[in-house]
Amino acid sequence: MIGRLRGTLLEKQPPWLVVDVWGVGYELEASMTSILALPGVGETIQLHTHLTVREDAHLLFGFAREQERALFRALIKVNGVGPKLALAILSGMDEDQFIRCVMDDDVKALTRLPGVGKKTAERLVIEMRDRFPHWTQSSEGDLAGIEQAAGGGAKANDARADAEAALVSLGYKPTEATKMISAQDAGLSTEALIKGALAKKLAG
Repeated sequence: MIGRLRGTLLEKQPPWLVVDVWGVGYELEASMTSILALPGVGETIQLHTHLTVREDAHLLFGFAREQERALFRALIKVNGVGPKLALAILSGMDEDQFIRCVMDDDVKALTRLPGVGKKTAERLVIEMRDRFPHWTQSSEGDLAGIEQAAGGGAKANDARADAEAALVSLGYKPTEATKMISAQDAGLSTEALIKGALAKKLAG
């Protein structure tokens, strides 16, 4: 089991990352929450990881925080929730927001996430309430890191196209992804566009 990676960030194409560890490039899939918290390409990063082994593939998922990985592992134990849906949930809201939704029985907020219908949201609220490990609140440093990571250098059109592709990969329909990105300010980086679109979607 691969539990943690430390190396150089080679590629960041949401939701995919490639991390070089002593000459070996590890391809990982990560939530937008984690991707936004990471520094730029070429920087040294450390990720908590989860390896899923299937008959046709070995899938590696990366997380900026241990708490996010713990929630991911709890989510995939819920009936009907696989790794892809778990990442979509973690991309739409951070750990603290998800916990508040569950503790407040906020099914409506959960159904705003891609792939989460009313029945799935209700199941999440019921099953997750008793599955939480000992959580700690997200630190101000985590939030600051996400804000600082929202800068970018991609051209506007490329950034918007990449942002739309990332939203589609998270489960949003192409037309919905285009609409979400079109509502954001021009000139933003890919990460900033995705962050703004997800935040607006969650706010309803």
